Amino acid sequence: MDLFLETTQMKKTLVSGLVAASFSLTAGIGAVQAKAPDAEAAKLGGELTAVGAIKAGNADGSIPEWKGGALFPQETKDFTYDYLENMRKEDPAKIEAEIKKFTKGNEQWLEPVVEITKANLAEHADMLTAGHKAMFDKYADYKIKVYPSVRVAFFPDEVNAATIANAKTATLEGTESVKNAKLGFPFPIPQSGAEPMWNHKMKFRGSAAIRYNNQAIVKPDGDYKISKLVEDVLFRYANLEESEGADSKELLMYLQEVKEPPRVAGQMILVHEYLQAGEGEGGRAAWLYNPGLGRVNRAPNVGYDNPSIGSDGEQFNDQIDMFNGALDRYDWKLVGRKEMYIPYNSFEINSPLHKYDDLIKPGHVNMDLARFEKHRVWVVDATVKDGVRHQFKRRTFYLDEDSWSVAAVDCYDNRDQLWKLQEAHLLTVPFVPTTTGSPELVYDLQSGRYFATAMTNEDTLSNWEVSFKSSDFSPGALKRKSKGK
Repeated sequence: MDLFLETTQMKKTLVSGLVAASFSLTAGIGAVQAKAPDAEAAKLGGELTAVGAIKAGNADGSIPEWKGGALFPQETKDFTYDYLENMRKEDPAKIEAEIKKFTKGNEQWLEPVVEITKANLAEHADMLTAGHKAMFDKYADYKIKVYPSVRVAFFPDEVNAATIANAKTATLEGTESVKNAKLGFPFPIPQSGAEPMWNHKMKFRGSAAIRYNNQAIVKPDGDYKISKLVEDVLFRYANLEESEGADSKELLMYLQEVKEPPRVAGQMILVHEYLQAGEGEGGRAAWLYNPGLGRVNRAPNVGYDNPSIGSDGEQFNDQIDMFNGALDRYDWKLVGRKEMYIPYNSFEINSPLHKYDDLIKPGHVNMDLARFEKHRVWVVDATVKDGVRHQFKRRTFYLDEDSWSVAAVDCYDNRDQLWKLQEAHLLTVPFVPTTTGSPELVYDLQSGRYFATAMTNEDTLSNWEVSFKSSDFSPGALKRKSKGK
């Protein structure tokens, strides 16, 4: 991707649009990052939301005041998994009616305020990532429809209260050890570049979940094949039922099984993710079951820039969920807050009325189904440390201030060429409640291919009502599951 601004020019552009940014710090190895200043922590739940976002709108009103869950009708918060899944199976059109309840009285939310094309790109360039600007250069038909901003992201009261408490107690040693945090976001007022990334990793997503993940590797001509995974997750940190806080050393437990295509069906990966340095390899322990071998083995390379299963090299393991795993190969710099266009309230692109043939197109997804909005984001730069390696020499992350979800990432190769754009189509699930990305896209601007993951249009909804025990995620349990027991 040779279509980016030089580093100094990019920083100058970002700094010019910062909102209330007063720091630009790099996390040092071994250093203990200070807690939030008392004066700033006191703003949480008042001038700032409980998780650290600026509650007020911006000067021209294009970003509204945060209202969070108050924007959802009560009945949408009370939806159950069975209710929604039965609705999808029996009459998907009913889901459209439910979404209309959400927009009743606010029909203007459904009309774009601007459509960005190559012709008017210059007028909006400062609101776009380097990767999105490169998409306009590469694809003549690429466009972005920008809709009115609706700030719906919200979390349970318990998570909000814990986050306010964490601001006064939580610390980060180096980049890998979170201490004295419980249940909520550890760093609502970040003091270093690594801290927003931990907020993303430690975000509340429900206590457990099963995700039915459909993926596609899309060739430049639009040809694609679907692969299917089932992913079980037990969240040990952000868990309303059993959270022990960061002292438990565990972030989550994850089990992935490949269902399709048949040639790799039955392959399973088990991962234990940690909050403390020195646990596992790169902050995790992993095991692999290969049906061809018929046994469970330790898997030392489920992390960093090793390719994820089914992505044909277009997604690295640490790009899953936009970013996961260890931070230790990078220096992290907190650039500040900035107003930008990001994918948001992405209900249309996930509608079961749209099939994958409707969504997947040559070069990029169908941009008539994508919804972008203007939001404030935290901008974080990551640069590979001297003496270590990663196929991405540099990455710029853009995190939604209301949810700490990574919405987009610009990824540069070791020639300093812009290589890939990651994009998470964020939506808030009110009955959890959490904000998550679906689908997630990895655009390869050099090959013209792209990888789509976390698609559910033609499969089962993610189930947040499931319950798991820690014993369900032991290597022994993996072996029993492989035998169908």
